[in-house]
Amino acid sequence: MSAIEPSEGVVLVSGGMDSCVACAWALAQGWRVRVLHVTYGQRTAERELRAFHDIANHFGIEPERRLVASIAYLSAIGGSSLTDLTMEVEHADLDRKGIPTSYVPFRNAHLLAIAVSWCEAVGATNIVIGAVHEDSSGYPDCRPEYYAAFNELLRVGTVDGVLRVHTPLIHMRKSEIIRMGMSLHAPLHLTWSCYRNTDVACGNCDSCALRLRGFAEAGAKDPIPYLTDSRAADRPRSHNPQ
Repeated sequence: MSAIEPSEGVVLVSGGMDSCVACAWALAQGWRVRVLHVTYGQRTAERELRAFHDIANHFGIEPERRLVASIAYLSAIGGSSLTDLTMEVEHADLDRKGIPTSYVPFRNAHLLAIAVSWCEAVGATNIVIGAVHEDSSGYPDCRPEYYAAFNELLRVGTVDGVLRVHTPLIHMRKSEIIRMGMSLHAPLHLTWSCYRNTDVACGNCDSCALRLRGFAEAGAKDPIPYLTDSRAADRPRSHNPQ
């Protein structure tokens, strides 16, 4: 009796902490993993790409199982402080009720579309994305119902209808993601989260603040350097002064 081949999976790896842990989770399922990185004209594109390759190297993912794609037209479309250099990246406000300026309009649909095409081309049946809902910046394309709807689209819009998007972190807080990452030996020290900088993390954008708060709640030390020793999560949470 021949051995059952492991499932094939495509993991979206931005270079950030969540996608790194999601990749570790996919590998823990025993899947044969491919990794996808998409640049979209963001401020920190070069640094994120370096983190992507560092993470892939750590996990021993062969170059032929990596895909780097560009959707730089999102920068031309604009509407986000991550892609429009005339917009200021807001200071951290983890109590913000509205959508932050760092939201890139409908970005995740573009990323997932590339992953779906790659999956169909190589016969993969799983897509993994490190989307987080409960402890995130409130992006609409990180909601559980968004991925439920996307999976319905895959059911009716792909050749066999068996391809699925998995969101293993969707209901987790950052502290829980960090603990999971440590338990799976994910290389958190190789990840990059800052929205502003490419050398030393700023410590006061939303992404840095969420990360710092997560490490503090997990009782662990963040292994990457920051411009300030103070923790963004402990500062008064206010919007940028006008």
